[in-house]
Amino acid sequence: MTRIAAMSGFSPVERTSVATAVFDQIAARILDGTLPAGERLPPERALTEEFGVNRQALREALQRLDQLGLVEIRHGGATRVRDFRRTAGLDLLPRLFLGADGGIDAEVVRSVMEMRTAIGADAASLAAARATSGVRAGLRETVADLESLVADGGADDVAALAALDVRFWDLLVEGSGNVCYRLSLNVLRDAYRPVGALVDLLVLDERRDVPAHRDLVAAVEAGDAGRARARAAALLDQGRIAVLSHFTEEDPG
Repeated sequence: MTRIAAMSGFSPVERTSVATAVFDQIAARILDGTLPAGERLPPERALTEEFGVNRQALREALQRLDQLGLVEIRHGGATRVRDFRRTAGLDLLPRLFLGADGGIDAEVVRSVMEMRTAIGADAASLAAARATSGVRAGLRETVADLESLVADGGADDVAALAALDVRFWDLLVEGSGNVCYRLSLNVLRDAYRPVGALVDLLVLDERRDVPAHRDLVAAVEAGDAGRARARAAALLDQGRIAVLSHFTEEDPG
């Protein structure tokens, strides 16, 4: 027997952002498991009545859910919840960072930090072979600015260190010549934006480690892919361990 999801409990939404509010409510229930994969959503008429919106707003919300891989719209048929772990892309990651209770999801934190290290290490390896002279000069200049900042007493300047960190990794990923890494880096940064101020504090030691940054750039300039990968992984692991130690009680090793 086909199961139809019970949708009671949703709230009427404000007219200022109707489609977005509908999207947010349904997406939240899919991500927290209230609406499991395979469930069939009620007909459009029932949903418009429950949400208190018109059919156009509802369809816009469902289209967004479909584009994210959260539901499958079958024209002339039912709209069903999909298994987002098999169908969604990285653009869903920012929504997963916060758990159903509004707290930080430790598993997602771990995943984000592990992916950050993996992408950074591989990008460094590729940059050792592909980086242009302009990228290499930019990396040297960024490390010089970092060294000056720390030497001038700015080792605790969170905002300045964050800005240099963005510039450094933007250049390194650009040097890798890998657009997938570029887009993934954008998503990872967006994912921890809700707790960005805290993350900036937790990765402070990593960002002000001048010798580690200098060694990484030297490996890229020498064209030594293996050393560049190892130096990048070691540098980023400082932040990974610090963040996981804060957000989880498990051994981050």
